[in-house]
Amino acid sequence: MTTIDKAKQLDAMDALRKYANEFYKKEGQIYLDGNSLGLLSKRAEQSVHALLNSWRDYGIDGWTNGEHPWFYLSEKLAALCAPLIGAKCEEVILTGSTTTNLHQLLASFFKPTPARYKILADELNFPSDLYAIASQIALHNLPESSMKLVKSEDGQTIAPAAIVEAMTEDVAVAILPAVLYRSGQVLDLQVITKAAHERGILVGFDLCHSIGAIPHHLHEIGTDFAFWCNYKHLNGGPGSVAGLFVHERHFGTAPGLAGWFGSAKDKQFDLKIEITAAAHTGAYQIGTPHILSLAPIEGALSLFAEVGIEAVREKSLALTQFMMDCIEQEVPNTFTFGNPLDDTRGGHLFLVHEEAARICKTLKDYGVVPDFRAPNGIRLAPVALYNSFEEVWHSVQILKDIIANKTYEKYENKRDIIA
Repeated sequence: MTTIDKAKQLDAMDALRKYANEFYKKEGQIYLDGNSLGLLSKRAEQSVHALLNSWRDYGIDGWTNGEHPWFYLSEKLAALCAPLIGAKCEEVILTGSTTTNLHQLLASFFKPTPARYKILADELNFPSDLYAIASQIALHNLPESSMKLVKSEDGQTIAPAAIVEAMTEDVAVAILPAVLYRSGQVLDLQVITKAAHERGILVGFDLCHSIGAIPHHLHEIGTDFAFWCNYKHLNGGPGSVAGLFVHERHFGTAPGLAGWFGSAKDKQFDLKIEITAAAHTGAYQIGTPHILSLAPIEGALSLFAEVGIEAVREKSLALTQFMMDCIEQEVPNTFTFGNPLDDTRGGHLFLVHEEAARICKTLKDYGVVPDFRAPNGIRLAPVALYNSFEEVWHSVQILKDIIANKTYEKYENKRDIIA
């Protein structure tokens, strides 16, 4: 049975509880939307000030001088990020945005032939990925049917067998999420990668909802490439610079979208007409790095380097399990769990309810910050680094009160501009 005393007991045993003090948490608010935008940490704030001050103190010389020389900052942060996805440092670079990085990767690795010309994705993937895939297909003057979507049987999850079955001989590349953004289902990247390679298919993963929440082993399992944002579970700030991974066996593959920051560092300022691309994943950079948008990531990643992704995952699973137990006990037969009930869930829960939009708005009135996903989903993300079991308990008590008194009825059941 879940009780407030049980929550306090779990908090007392939590080795990560001290890290909540590293974050700016609003008094009287329980923030459960870290899977959309993580909270600001004091370390991220400090690293922003450090990079801003380097501009003040060094001017143009900030590119090569100071504690964090800008010319090498993307590579430095990539080295901090690499352990979170099980990659070698040289296989990672922080650059661009999620969608521009996907465009870069497809431009570099999608080489359609008359026999292999399709890109495999899933119908539950984040739409921006599908937009990018569709536009790449159009750039190759291929028919729209060249994007092949794996269907979902329940509207929430994707069956692993369905993914493998869809890997037909006409598929050149597969683009799939590591964690589904709505339901939080974790896909088995090793199984998918192995199946793809056995069929001559390159495979890339969207890590936006998995990096910083679950461990990865991309180098070991042989994933061809991956891309992600850094502002959700990694707490890198709104619109912070994204990241990409390319397995070392692909080093030397020319970037499809070449730009001067993909140059080898010792050749970059030669400014020759022909590019000398970097010999590692840095080759897939395009333009000058956004230094002030990279800045908070340095402080944010230092927390993960200290804690370790395995410890984050262990607490995350415990928090989400406790929340599910509380919901089943306190508001039984009210919500349907759209997320997996076992350990194949990511860092958030997905509650299905016909009044989801109204409930989300009312939760905010009571100081609980959720996330609505149309048409009827509530995402709740208790984050290992800054949420407690006691916060989970109180948030469910608030949810129980909202349901019992139907206080959500004062709102229209439709989303705001930003859900």
